[in-house]
Amino acid sequence: MLKERYIDYLRFEKRYSAHTVLAYQTDLEDFSVYLGSQYNITDLLKADHSLVRSWLISLIGQDLTPRSVSRKLSALKSFYRYCLRQGLISHNPMLKVTAPRISKQLPVFLTRDSLHMLLSNIEFDTGYAGSRDKMIITLLYATGIRRAELLQLKTSDIDFGNSTLKVLGKRSKERIVPFGDAVIIMLKEYLFVRSEFLTNETNQEQNKSESLFVTSKGLPVYPKIIYNIVHRYLSLIASNEKLSPHVLRHSFATHMLDDGASLNAIKEILGHSSLAATQVYTHNTIEKLKTIYKQAHPRA
Repeated sequence: MLKERYIDYLRFEKRYSAHTVLAYQTDLEDFSVYLGSQYNITDLLKADHSLVRSWLISLIGQDLTPRSVSRKLSALKSFYRYCLRQGLISHNPMLKVTAPRISKQLPVFLTRDSLHMLLSNIEFDTGYAGSRDKMIITLLYATGIRRAELLQLKTSDIDFGNSTLKVLGKRSKERIVPFGDAVIIMLKEYLFVRSEFLTNETNQEQNKSESLFVTSKGLPVYPKIIYNIVHRYLSLIASNEKLSPHVLRHSFATHMLDDGASLNAIKEILGHSSLAATQVYTHNTIEKLKTIYKQAHPRA
């Protein structure tokens, strides 16, 4: 079927992440259900721009955020571009559809003082779990990697000689991410604790796990546990509503920029495909400069 071929195209040719593929698949199914229930249309190729606009209005009526609506429309744009290239349609119905305007939101980040207090003064749980949790937060902040990238890390991805990590990013693109001497010390201590834990607390099969971070049962960690760990400890130092792993990525980039790192260098470390994605962090710096100016200049 067409939808299955399109999903395979996203997965194997575009090499989108499993999360993105699932989101696009869900959005496509939602649109298909809408066409069937409202217009008795079962063929997506028969949808024109007026039907897409009708779906857009219904989404807005469900109180979805402009960002969520835009993402769903992006899924349709991708699908109909694919159909056009395959010669299945002669005209792209998305050309006459405009996504709702999204207000720019500055990335949420934490101060370096609060993160220093967390990693230096706040006590983590004892045993393997505490060592793992502290290492996770340290590594996310020290390298700026994504949660999905952290989940895929293996012990063999660490190069102590060059102080780097081999990271598998979006669309299965590998990149090398540096880290500092303090992280080297922590990683070596963590790996010792991890080895002791796997030897003493898990069965022989789980003991062979190559995943850098494992659960209390010796199995590879999963997205929810990473979120819970980060949220739990960041809640001790901040009251922001969004205290996700991505906040540590934003903090990494913001602090690097504040200390003089070039945008291109930050782009490469973060694994952004274009400089435009990295430039969002300059807004935080500009806002900070405006605040300092207003506080310090006599004519501000």
